[in-house]
Amino acid sequence: MFRIQTMNKISPAGLELFPRDRYEVASGIPNPDAVLVRSADLHALEIPESVLAIARAGAGYNNIPVEKCSARGIAVFNTPGGNANAVKEMVIAALLVSSRNILGGINWGKEIAGRADEVPELVEKEKSRFEGPELKGKTLGVVGLGAIGVMAANDAISLGMDVIGYDPYISVDAAWNLSRQVARADTLEGLLAKSDYVTLHVPLSDTTRGLIDAEKIRFMKKGARIVNLARGGLVNEADIIEALKGGKLSAYVTDFPSAELLASPGALCIPHLGASTPEAEDNCAAMAVRQIMDYLESGAVKNSVNFPRCRLDQHSPFRLLVVNRNIPNMVGQITTILAEENNNILDLINHHRDDYAYNIIDIEQRIPDYTLKRLMGVEGIIRVRAIEQGV
Repeated sequence: MFRIQTMNKISPAGLELFPRDRYEVASGIPNPDAVLVRSADLHALEIPESVLAIARAGAGYNNIPVEKCSARGIAVFNTPGGNANAVKEMVIAALLVSSRNILGGINWGKEIAGRADEVPELVEKEKSRFEGPELKGKTLGVVGLGAIGVMAANDAISLGMDVIGYDPYISVDAAWNLSRQVARADTLEGLLAKSDYVTLHVPLSDTTRGLIDAEKIRFMKKGARIVNLARGGLVNEADIIEALKGGKLSAYVTDFPSAELLASPGALCIPHLGASTPEAEDNCAAMAVRQIMDYLESGAVKNSVNFPRCRLDQHSPFRLLVVNRNIPNMVGQITTILAEENNNILDLINHHRDDYAYNIIDIEQRIPDYTLKRLMGVEGIIRVRAIEQGV
């Protein structure tokens, strides 16, 4: 029986996927095999030694101490694409409200609500104050062509926009799904120079923090608009505010408000609603649950943020899973111990990611506890697990 601890309210659409005869799921389970989390901050918590995996029902994982988990052999999963459609729809809304001054018009309408019979005349007289350009025929620059960026690019094409994409690390899956009408930019600066609108869809890291700053804004068209529903830290906020004041930017739409942005004309702040739909919560929960089940039951790794993607068709009921540091001769030491124990290897896969490697090994016989202890005694091996299926 696998034990799953939930750290937040997780959508029933995900939790109901756990077979009740093999999984116990609750918020107060001691010594869980895996943890399901949404926004709970795990940095200050003591993660039990029993935990094999942590799954975040969402794309971001800043609330999980990934480096500490890696050092302990804990796989950390997220759910990229689970909320993609929800965020994509918010991107389209952001493009429209940044152009047409819809919010300004709505707020002005509330101000004149008490003027009764004057309202129709005032509307006709003042509506020109809130006019703005159409999206059709304008150029949208999409920075980052993951699940959300691809969907935003494709839908913008359907709206009649010209779309330029920039992503030097685009995946094969994303490339297959991207419209052929999306032009490729060789550099970020080239994309910025051609775009009337720019939408950001890259993860926040040391290399992307402050990606859009005064230097980059200098390349942009006067009056351009930026949409940032990815991460607040992707832009230099002070430079954005200065560009809005000076008229270099017409609008900045963000899902990450700050006091300074809220006070800045031209900044349209959404209270982090990009993925706030019941459909997105259901999708992310279901993805997280499936990934945990795959990992616990077969050792398969998909959408991990710290382990390499790894899957092996099962050739035996007996499977060995090994997490180790990515250093020379690790596979050789593992196979030598198995050979000394007269346990024949039927199939093996070894993948690495940065400082860590992961092995799935199918063998002929059940692995005794003393063999697992011998493997754990090898310098560089972090975690060893044996699983059996259909025995």
